[in-house]
Amino acid sequence: MNSALRVLVVGCGLMLSACQMVGPNYHMPWNAAINRADIKDDLPINSNVISAPVPQNWWKMYQDPRLDALVQQALITNSDLRVASANLSKARIEVLEAQSQGGFGASASAGAQRIQESGEAFLQTEKLPVATFTSASVNLSYQFDLWGTLKRGVEASQASADAAQAAADTARITVVAQVVRAYTQVCAANEEYGIARHSLDLQEEGVKLTQRLRDAGRGDETQVTRSQTQFKSLRAELPRYEALRQGGLFQLSMLLAKPVNQLPAGTGDCAELPRIAQVLPVGNGAELIKRRPDIRQAERLLAASTARIGVAIGELYPNISFGATVGSVGQSNNFGHPASDRWAFGPLISWTVPTSGARARISEAKVETQASLAHFDGVVLNALRETQTALVDYEAVLERRDALADAEESAHRAADQTHQFFQMGRESFLADLQATRTYTDVRGQLSAANTQVAMQQINLFLALGGGWEK
Repeated sequence: MNSALRVLVVGCGLMLSACQMVGPNYHMPWNAAINRADIKDDLPINSNVISAPVPQNWWKMYQDPRLDALVQQALITNSDLRVASANLSKARIEVLEAQSQGGFGASASAGAQRIQESGEAFLQTEKLPVATFTSASVNLSYQFDLWGTLKRGVEASQASADAAQAAADTARITVVAQVVRAYTQVCAANEEYGIARHSLDLQEEGVKLTQRLRDAGRGDETQVTRSQTQFKSLRAELPRYEALRQGGLFQLSMLLAKPVNQLPAGTGDCAELPRIAQVLPVGNGAELIKRRPDIRQAERLLAASTARIGVAIGELYPNISFGATVGSVGQSNNFGHPASDRWAFGPLISWTVPTSGARARISEAKVETQASLAHFDGVVLNALRETQTALVDYEAVLERRDALADAEESAHRAADQTHQFFQMGRESFLADLQATRTYTDVRGQLSAANTQVAMQQINLFLALGGGWEK
């Protein structure tokens, strides 16, 4: 072995022995908000919720087959979920692309040219004859990832793919919540419309009664006018319920990507709110952090940003590969003969001398990582805020609903008592009608409060991040 080859072998050995990953290794920053002691504390628990694991398919707690069918269909046909699925597939392909970088590579080329070569190029004064030259070659190479730049690229791509998966999970949660909310809106609108319609019928009886009393000389025009005003006011509310019903159906149509008339039979006729007949399970703070896919997405984006620092630093170092070429170059009549054969092998080193632009890209990657950490902290804190707020709001609407339930019970007793007195001749028909109308009004308020409870349950489950698991 001559001295030049010995130096080459020793130099390559030293470079291979010095292989290391450029850039920082990813780990959760110590100052990240997720490491705060209070983040993983138990959520505020009251008598309306329990610290039990959140069910994966929480909407099945309603035990409503029609709702289950709507959710299942949306998970198959929803356009947002199809977009998320395509983005996930793209991210996974980018991982394969990153993994294919470096290592062995191969290429082949072939060509034929009619050439008039320059005589002076060969130190001749005569014109050279025109000839046909043919060439063919096969090239093999192996690129060494001495600095770990390519591995950092794979690491960044894999983290981005994990973030895309988390984004798809977030989309799934959102779509499920939107389906349940739209279905609840349809049911609530139908239920409240029925109560309002009954109240309007009672008010219409009141109008007729005041008119008869006026005609009999036992009333005046003011009572009639007041009664008619109340009737018209109640009638003006009816279109609102129909608009809410139609809006819910249009929302379901969009979420399921099918026309309204192709929604499951009976969807538009639902007239009873879906209810959960148990105390809601909400888990605890530690489970919330693990469960919410938006937190996982932000954490994976932070990991990808950290890996890209290594990619940027790797640009400062030379690329080293080992290549070999086998082929034939010469005139067509000599193509393939030993005289035209050629081969070569040896190390290939390419190095773009770092400029201020390369170092600026490193600084840019570091700043991007700082922004990703800030975003991650914001997502964690927002998740905690959303959940705590949803729990407080849920408790508030339950208290209001319970108070209205007591009022509805009292109004019901009062209406029954007044009706009994009317039958005994101790109360007028107008008083009986007014007591019944009051009861109907309180029923309407209670129905609206039940709708608020149902909607807040959906908001709570959305904040808890349940329902993305498959």
